[in-house]
Amino acid sequence: MNYAGFWIRVGAYLIDYVILMVAQFMVYSIFGVSLFGAASLDPEAAGMFESVGAIIAFLITSIGAILYSVILESSAKQATLGKMALGLVVVDEHGGRISFLRALGRYFAKILSAIILLIGFIMVAFTDRKQGLHDILASTLVVRGQPGMVGVDPGVFE
Repeated sequence: MNYAGFWIRVGAYLIDYVILMVAQFMVYSIFGVSLFGAASLDPEAAGMFESVGAIIAFLITSIGAILYSVILESSAKQATLGKMALGLVVVDEHGGRISFLRALGRYFAKILSAIILLIGFIMVAFTDRKQGLHDILASTLVVRGQPGMVGVDPGVFE
């Protein structure tokens, strides 16, 4: 099994990050909200979420980011655009496609991986199967390969 290591997964994340930031910029622009103001040190920027348009833009981009990951990873492609670009797929313990609910659980498990000082992500570099905490919790693997062409020994999870 050709597990995807830490650095290639970081690369896939960076590609996805750029894609999501462009989409976020476009949505915020449509609603007339300055995305750069929200990230600035300007005390006036704190008031950006006082408008209805800004709240709607925030909700659209937040839900959109979740759906981007969950829908693509549970689709026949088994990967986000960043993972596809680098030849990676997300699989279950049998090497098969993951369900929408498993992808959703994996997405929210990434929050846990992040809030513990990113240790859940760093684990990818040190585990035998290159799994992060979110992968372990969701019983998933990220591997190099093509959708539907990856086989995994189910004993891996015993």
